[in-house]
Amino acid sequence: MKEVTVNIEDYLKPTATIDCDNQLIKDKARNLTKGVAGTAAQAKSLFYWVRDGIAYTPLVPLEIFENYRASETLKRGKGFCVEKAAVLAALARAVGIPARLHFADIRNHLASPRIVEVMGTNLFSYHGYTELYIDGNWIKATPAFDLNLCREKQIVPVEFDGQHHALFYTHNRDGRLHIEYLKDHGHRIDVPVQEILTAWLEHYGIAAQERLNCLLNEENRSKNR
Repeated sequence: MKEVTVNIEDYLKPTATIDCDNQLIKDKARNLTKGVAGTAAQAKSLFYWVRDGIAYTPLVPLEIFENYRASETLKRGKGFCVEKAAVLAALARAVGIPARLHFADIRNHLASPRIVEVMGTNLFSYHGYTELYIDGNWIKATPAFDLNLCREKQIVPVEFDGQHHALFYTHNRDGRLHIEYLKDHGHRIDVPVQEILTAWLEHYGIAAQERLNCLLNEENRSKNR
C-alpha cells in the first residue's frame, strides 16, 4: 500500500503515531535543539539522542497500537526500530523539520538466538527508519541500535552528520556479515500499523506472536518476584 501524494508541509503535521504535538515531544525536541543552529545540526542532535537515549529492544507487545505512538515510546525509554524511528520523526516535526518513515525487509545475520527462536527466522520484515528533509533533500537516518548495544555486540554504530544517508552497515566490527537489505517498502507519512502487522503475520505466523507473548509474560513474572 502506497501513501497518497502529500505536500512537504504534511510531513510537519501530527499523525496517530507521530504525535509531534504532544507536550512531552515538544519539550524534549526544544531542549535537544536549544542553541543549535541550522537544520542539519538540529537533526543530528535529535538523531543521537534517539539512538542512545532510547534503548533498542525487539521484545515488546507488537499488537498494541499505543506502543507505536512516539510519546509512549519516549516515556517508556525503549523500543524497536519502528518505534524509535517514529520518535525521531516526531521530534523533528516538533522543531519544524519535515520527517517521514521508510520501511524495508532486512536480514540480520547476527541476530540473537533468542530473537531467532521467537521469530523463527533472521528476516526482519518492515524494519523502519526515519527520513528527514534537510536542505531540499530527504536524508535517511537509522536510530535503531543504541551505542551500549553496539559495544556489547560488536556492531558498528550508525553515525549521522545531517547531510548523508545513515543506514546499517553490512558487516560488524569483526568483519562478519551483519545486515542485508532485501526488499524496499517505500516511505509513509505515519506508521502503517495494520499493514505491518499483516506482513508480520504472513512472514512469522501466529506461533511467533504466541512465543513472543510467552517470553514477555515470563520476563514480567521475573520482575515481579
